[in-house]
Amino acid sequence: MHSETRSQTHSEPRNDTHSETYAELAATGPYGVHPGHALITMVEPHPGHEYAYNRWYEDDHYYAGAMAMPWMYAGRRWVATRDLQLLRVPEKSAVAQPVTAGCYLSTYWVTEGRYDDHMKWTVAINKRLNRDARVYRDRTHVFTAFQDHESTVYRDGAAGPRDFHALDHPYAGLVLEVLDAESPEKRPELLEWLLARHLPKRLAGSPAAMVTVFRPTPLPGDRMTYVKQVEGVDTRLTLLWFLEADPRECWDPYFTDLQEPGAGRRELLAPFVPTIPGTDTYVDRLR
Repeated sequence: MHSETRSQTHSEPRNDTHSETYAELAATGPYGVHPGHALITMVEPHPGHEYAYNRWYEDDHYYAGAMAMPWMYAGRRWVATRDLQLLRVPEKSAVAQPVTAGCYLSTYWVTEGRYDDHMKWTVAINKRLNRDARVYRDRTHVFTAFQDHESTVYRDGAAGPRDFHALDHPYAGLVLEVLDAESPEKRPELLEWLLARHLPKRLAGSPAAMVTVFRPTPLPGDRMTYVKQVEGVDTRLTLLWFLEADPRECWDPYFTDLQEPGAGRRELLAPFVPTIPGTDTYVDRLR
């Protein structure tokens, strides 16, 4: 009887949260599992703030500023310890200056067709978090962009996890690759080279199970001021390589001799390992 009463109480709509509106919103629009969009954000905590930043992000922001939002249905945090940072190329990167900047990476999937809906919520909630002093200031956004999904290339064809599983499957590592085409007109050529020639060849027999390919979209004009506008919207492609081995164990030869893109330039190749949620593991190995 007690549990039934409690259930009924919890199901009653509350005017201050507009509960009835949720039923209306759920009844229409896309609700598939395909990762049509992603948020990919690489951040550098300021020196001396590594532990505090990690606790803020894991204990509050990962949930309140990301996973609790509508249509953002999967997420994972990654970290680059100093030895991983030193594997990055090229030395002169258009993405990270210096190329070692950005020791934390967060990746999130957003339901296809729900980008606009999600953006309205995320801009509003981040303004609220900022107003309520729940935004950690001592950090720099090195590479933060919402991205549209272009394609996913699989090593094993139809076998194994799909891209919508990728942020939940216990992959041992991730490599972030950022490519810039020579011009907006050249980006389709670069994408075709990746999908038809480069990625299938590189994935065969490698520890990478899949590569997801995205293109960045502009951030809204009413974004938070500490996040800079996205660069390379018309020329850039972002690749996420999901690894079944620690990147330190397979960097050579799989990532040290990557063919330079014929219609573009590699602006960043950066390995990461997954964080261990709820802990400060790796925080003392960032510098």
